[in-house]
Amino acid sequence: MTKLTLKSFALGIILVALYATNTSAQRRRVVVVHPVRHPVARTHLALRPGHPIHRVLPANVVVRTARRTVVVHRPLVFLPALRWRAGIVPLPPKERIVWTDTETIGRDEEWVDTNYGVDASGSALYLDMSGKTKLNFAEVAFDDGHVQVVDFNEETHEPGVYKLLDVKADQHVATVRILARSESDDSKLTVYLSK
Repeated sequence: MTKLTLKSFALGIILVALYATNTSAQRRRVVVVHPVRHPVARTHLALRPGHPIHRVLPANVVVRTARRTVVVHRPLVFLPALRWRAGIVPLPPKERIVWTDTETIGRDEEWVDTNYGVDASGSALYLDMSGKTKLNFAEVAFDDGHVQVVDFNEETHEPGVYKLLDVKADQHVATVRILARSESDDSKLTVYLSK
């Protein structure tokens, strides 16, 4: 090989190496985000006196506290339980949503007692489920102390948006509590309050 050919060959190898380094540096770094896993600590299911559901309920549950603490300053009075009629509905437009919060539960957690601090007024509550989910009951506490229990009767429901409860115009929603169990690997429960 002549000196010119050898220099051209060396220059070619350097250019290929620089090009490969440059393109790999320009590639986007892929970041995999896994949902936050809460430690699984089971405790006894707590029900207040007067709770209208009297069937055998799960003895031990995983409790998720609300991200926002809301205190009801009146004695709690349970209204008669409402039997839920499941039906997939469209979610109201974004401009009508006044509050939302999400909780993800895993199949390995079994029954999870999720709590949402709402502290807002609206006309309807919606439940959006991203996985197949078995639902037991929901408690909707209002700031006047009344608690409306929605009985899901431990039925399993497919993913979708469901109307949870219509709210009277003069009632301010304090908290929502849902007892649920994921039948998929994970189920994401999103509660919306709309005006």
